[in-house]
Order: sequence, then C-alpha cells, then structure tokens
Amino acid sequence: MAALIGALTGCSQYSNRTGSVAFHNLTAKYNAYYIARTDLNEAEREIQKAYREDYNQLLPILLPFDSTLAVKVKPQLEDAIKKASIVAERHQNSKWLDNSYTLIGKSRLYLGQWEDGQEALRYVFANGRDEDDKNEALIWLMRAYIARNDFSNALNVSEYLRQQSMTKEATRDFYLAKAYLHQQRGEHLTAVAILEQAFPLLKKSLSTARLHYVAGQLYDRIGQFALANEHYQSVNRNRSSYDLAFNASMNSLQNQVLLNPKTDLSTVGFDRMLRDRKNTDLRDRIYYTMGLLAERREQYPQALDYLRKSITVAGANTQQVPYTYLELARINYDRLDNYEAAKAYYDSALVILPKEAGEYRLVSDRKKALDEFVTQLTIVRTEDSLQQLAQMNPLALDRKIDAIIEAEEKHKQQLLRKAQEALAASNNTANAGVPLAAGNERRWELYDPVLVNQGRMEFRRLWGSRPLEDDWRRSTKDTRSFAPAGQGQEALAGPGQPQNSPSASAAMTKGSAEWQARRDELLRQIPVGDAALAASMKREEDALYRLGKIYRFDLKESDKAVTAFSRLLKDYPKTEYREELYYLLYLSMPEQDKTRSQWKDKLLSEYPGSTYARLLNQAPKATEDGTGTASTAPTKSYDKVYELYVAGNYSEGLAQVEDALTKHQGGPLEDKFALLRIFLVGKVRGRDAYLQAINEFIRLYPDSALLPRVQEMLEVTGQASVRRKF
Repeated sequence: MAALIGALTGCSQYSNRTGSVAFHNLTAKYNAYYIARTDLNEAEREIQKAYREDYNQLLPILLPFDSTLAVKVKPQLEDAIKKASIVAERHQNSKWLDNSYTLIGKSRLYLGQWEDGQEALRYVFANGRDEDDKNEALIWLMRAYIARNDFSNALNVSEYLRQQSMTKEATRDFYLAKAYLHQQRGEHLTAVAILEQAFPLLKKSLSTARLHYVAGQLYDRIGQFALANEHYQSVNRNRSSYDLAFNASMNSLQNQVLLNPKTDLSTVGFDRMLRDRKNTDLRDRIYYTMGLLAERREQYPQALDYLRKSITVAGANTQQVPYTYLELARINYDRLDNYEAAKAYYDSALVILPKEAGEYRLVSDRKKALDEFVTQLTIVRTEDSLQQLAQMNPLALDRKIDAIIEAEEKHKQQLLRKAQEALAASNNTANAGVPLAAGNERRWELYDPVLVNQGRMEFRRLWGSRPLEDDWRRSTKDTRSFAPAGQGQEALAGPGQPQNSPSASAAMTKGSAEWQARRDELLRQIPVGDAALAASMKREEDALYRLGKIYRFDLKESDKAVTAFSRLLKDYPKTEYREELYYLLYLSMPEQDKTRSQWKDKLLSEYPGSTYARLLNQAPKATEDGTGTASTAPTKSYDKVYELYVAGNYSEGLAQVEDALTKHQGGPLEDKFALLRIFLVGKVRGRDAYLQAINEFIRLYPDSALLPRVQEMLEVTGQASVRRKF
C-alpha cells in the first residue's frame, strides 16, 4: 500500500522528479497536445483554402485573422482549446505546457476572441520556462496586435524579439510578422526589405511563391519594376498555383513594357492565352492586361475596347470587373477628359467594389464630385449653346435646328444598332457568358451584377441620367435636365433626346409632324428676350463658379480651377463672386506664376475689409510695445463689439469686429467673432452679404462648436438647398 501511494505521489503534476516529469511529458504530448495540434493544423488548412485572394489588391504578407472564415472550422478550434486545456489542468510539470497555452491563444485569435487569446500568449511570456516557446508566443502576440491595428504595442514586441536569440523557424516567422507590420502601416520599402531577409529561410512551396508575388507587388508600389519582375519570375520556381503564376506573368508583362516601351507584344501570345481552355475563367484578366498595355502606348480607343471586352467575358467571375470599371473611368477622366463617361464607370464600379478595398473611399469621393461636376458642366454647355443660338438670324437658326435634329437621329440610330448587335452577341454566348444556376438553367439577369451594370450604362448612353418618376419620356417635359452623357454642343449640349422608345428603328423624316414637334421643342428653350437671356446667363455664371470650386476642392485640379475662374471673370466681370474668385485664384495658382500676386493686390485694393483679405494678411499687426502680439484681451475686445451691436451701432461694430478678427486670428474666440460678424453684416450690408458671410463661416470653421447654429441660420433663409458646402 505504501509503495502504491509513493508511486502515485511520484507521478504528481507538481513533482519535479525525473520519473514524474517524464510521465507527464509523455502523457501530455500524446494524449492531449498532439490531438489539439492536429485540430489546429486541420483548421488552418481549411481557413487557407477558404481564403480568396484578390490579385488586384496588394496581398497581405500573412493571411489576416477572419472569424467568418473560422465559422466552418469552429468545432476543430474549440476541440483544440479543450484538449490543450487538459495539459494546463493535469500536466503542470510538462514541457508542453507553454506550447499548449500558445496553441490556446492561436485558436482563440482565429475565433475572434481577442482578449482571451492575447491573455494566453502573455501568460506564456510571463511564466514560460523555455525561451523558444516564449519567442513563439510573442510572435503570435505581435500578429494579434497588428490585426487590431495596435501598431505601438506591435513595435514594442518587435523591438524585444529583435534582441533575442531565436531558432531558424522563429527567425523566419519573426521576419514575416515584422514585414507584415510595416506593410499594414503603408511602409512598403521597409516591408519588402525585411521580406528579402526571410526568403533564404523559406523552402520551395506555394506559400513561398505567394510571398514572392507580394514582394513583386511591394516593389511595384515603390517604382522598382526590375526588382518586381525578379520576384514575379520566382513565383513559377516555387510550386505555385496556376492562378498565382498567371497573375504574376500578367504583372511581369506590364513591367516589361514600362521598362522597355519598344517590347514586341506580338510575341506574348495573347491569342493563344485566350484560346487556352485553362484560361476560360481568366480571359477577363487577359483583356484587362491588354487594355493596360494599350493605354501605356497611348492607344486609348484600343485600350477602352479591350477593357470593355474584359467586362463582357467576365461571366460569373465578377472579382475583376470593378477594377476594370475603375480603369475605364480613369482613362476617360485622366486621358480623355470625358467626365460624363468617367462618372458612369465610377458609378458602376462602386456597385460591386468591395467596401474594404483601398480604392473604395477615393472612388466614392470622386464619384460624388463628378455627379455634381457633370450637372454643372451640362448647364454650362447647354446655356452657352442656347445663347449662341439666340444670337443667330432666323434663317441660320432654322438650318442649325435641323442640323441638330439630324445629328440626334444619326446618334440614336448608331446606338440602336450597337444595342441590337450586343443583344445578338449575348444571345449567341448566353451559355458561356451568363452565370448558371443549379443544373443548366440560365441565371436571371437581375441577379448578375455584371449584366445589371451593363444595362444601367446602356440606358445612360441612350437616355442620360433620369429621375425616378413616371412618364419621363413625355415630350412636354423640360428636357434641359435630360442631357445625355457624351453629347456636345452640336446636339445642343443636352436640351433634348429622341422622344421615341429606344427600340424604335425608324428615323424621323424632315418635314414630318414629329420633326416639326421636335423643332418647336428646341425653339422653346432658346432664351429670346432680355429676361430669358439674363436668366440663362445667370445659370451659366453660377455653374461656372461651382465648376471651378469642384475642380479646386473636390477634384484637386488647381490648373483647371484657374481656367474656370478666369473664364467666369472674363465672361461675367461684374459677377457677385468676384471677391471670392480673387482669393481662390491666388490660392490656386503656383507660387512661381508671375501673375499670382495681381489677384492678391486686386482683393486688397477692391475689398480691403473682407474676410478673404483678412485671410491673406497672415502677419499680426505690431502693437505699441513692439512685440508683434495683440495687447487687447480677446474677451474684452469681444464684449466691446457686442455692446456696439446691442446698442445698434452696427457700422462701427462691423469695422471693429473685422479688425478684431485680424488681431485674434487663430485664437480661441475667432469663431465667436466670425459669428458676430455675420449678424453685423446682415444689419449693414443686406441679405446677400449676410448669406455670403454664413457660407464663409461654414467653409472656414468646419470644426467650430457654433457650426450647427450657423447651419440652422442658413436653413432659415431657405438657401440650404442651393448653397454647396466646400
């Protein structure tokens, strides 16, 4: 009996005897830890299989933790935690204790249980007995910090690990985690430099091939195309998957053209790639690459054609489609100045572009800006054309109206032919190009985002941007708002479109009742008479002003803003926006431009007491003590001006508040002075100046606590719907 008790006591998990430790090591490894590790490895393999790479984005060096991908393997991860916990409960003296806690921490991170997972990993660091196990736990803790964007703590862990002596495997994992950290921080040069140190420690495998692809992408981001190509070419040498190798080849080909513009593309074999059955699901990527290469050779019509083909052949594989739309939008915007088409393509891209994509916010902002931009551009073109028509003699006007209708009919017939050809082509390739549902049934088009976007864009080409309402085709409606994308001044820049259904194929004949009705409709829109002409000119003036501000503030194109503002001042020298235009022209022109200072001089001479003049006079006025700082306390100065306002001495109050704004610029009461100025301006200068002062406040003090009150003042005036905030 005593021997039995001694044996049991000797096998206690709290005993340090050799026999006890050996027993618990053996039992912990093969009865609990082995099963837990097997569960975790199986779960990781399934998560990697489920992860879908987006080769249009910069691939992450390490796969991110995604609890949604872990849903299918939740039983394995929970079983891994359960089995690993047995080691902690029953085998405290086992050498596998640290490994078990690390395994628990990793499993909980995959499940999205961040706090519990990090706590398990911190426990290993604080209480672990093996330095290698502690280093492994810290590497995973570092990854957990990166996943939560806690870069400060991740850098602290990285600095500690950098000073430790680690095994080859731990060093490899540390380099990858460190490179991933800098990649997530947007430090691409540092990330790829660290990644280069990891490659000698990696064996040939699919994961290594993927890391070479990431390295190529990182070198692309920093403009090192030759180094990028070296890594793209290394992808095939590391047991790559077909898709990974294919995309690496496409990227490498683009870099070859950048490095050597005279590259003979006929040797690439695009035709062979398109015929290869292995590339059936990749034809959209092939056409996309062909479009990029054509663009780089400034063959823009051919580039657009290839990109449209990329969308056409995409079928159910819509991953590439939003990026193709973005490229179409970029070419139309940057290269062709076709803002209407760019707006339509941005709109289509946003429908299916993942919101987590890096481009989403930029594209969304650009699309919103272009919505308003196209509206104002259409107004400018329309009113300009109408004013030109109003100056013609009756005979020339009749000929011009007939020419406009003929151009409209010709354009309509061209669109109808293209639509019929597209319909015939889609019918011929229905089974190949349209996604299928279960069995061999054709998928309904409204469930296919590609077909939906193609239909939406075709509608815009035929009819322009329409409000959602009944009977929008009636000829009695004001067609000024029906300006189609892509129409210029020859078609009156938007006053009207064919009133027939797009399916009608018969063109109007000259002299027919339908032709005459169209003539009368166009004639009604021409501003005849002083009042109508003045209204047309006012619409054009306001649209030019808004166009320039969109260029300046939304699209960040200062040179085009200068062109729009200069045209506005030239065409409308007495414009109500003159004061602000001087200020914006001065800000928008480059410093080296010799004419820049003239706008500042004009502002200071014509409007010396304005808010814009005060903004240009940044230097503080010198005081009597020569310190260059205002000696009057802001609170006392404000109280003095407010007393003048209460007493009804508005003119004196306005003069003093504008002087106070100059003295106390950047101070804590600046927005209060500006608000008081609004009331004084309204009393002294009238309603228009009052509205302008309100809009200046909204623009100049967007973070002020007084902003809601000022916006409410604007709404009370009834101007909230017509004044755009910049």
